[in-house]
Amino acid sequence: MQIVFNNEPLENSAQSLWGFSGYLKEYKLLFDTGSNGRILLKNMQKLGVDVLEIEYIFISHSHWDHIGGIDSIIELNPNVTLFVPSSLSKHLIKDLKTLVKEVVVVGKKPQHLFDSLYSTGILGTDMPEQSLIVDGEKPFIISGCGHFGVKNIVEVAQEIIKKQIYKVEGGFHLLYSDEAKIKQTKEKLLEFGVKEFAPTHCSGQKAIEIFKALNNQQ
Repeated sequence: MQIVFNNEPLENSAQSLWGFSGYLKEYKLLFDTGSNGRILLKNMQKLGVDVLEIEYIFISHSHWDHIGGIDSIIELNPNVTLFVPSSLSKHLIKDLKTLVKEVVVVGKKPQHLFDSLYSTGILGTDMPEQSLIVDGEKPFIISGCGHFGVKNIVEVAQEIIKKQIYKVEGGFHLLYSDEAKIKQTKEKLLEFGVKEFAPTHCSGQKAIEIFKALNNQQ
């Protein structure tokens, strides 16, 4: 996945703001849309991502820093299919259906989207959130924030595709966790068989350092 919006530093002088978005070129899918549409579009241009190439947008959850750029994208490219959680405002979902090609609303059950892509279904109650599973030889998951707990998301994903998850990327939701909690999460993910880690956004600098060091050891 190519990260196009993040509060962590980006390449090619792209601007960092609070929020997250990434692009899966192989599937022409944009995962979340960051907090600011103007900056998202500028970053995409700098990073060589053509907004008109996008065919799908996956929204993990309703927080502003993950949906803030959606209007800017669909204004330029309305010919997209949106995969949105049912926890999104019903009024927003109704409006989006008039603005794009198709809106697929994902509920609590896991759902096959297309090709080798699956939604975990919305997980959690305080902040319901869906994560994206990319199946294949080395299956991986992308988490927007990981409110449900990244280790819990991995466990759910492995049950859905009946395979070990090879890589986890996106928000690990460990920003306010102490080192003991971060290491506990790390050990559980290793126990699950996860081999690669790419924490971003709300993972927190300490978690990013710990998991990046782990990548170098494997």
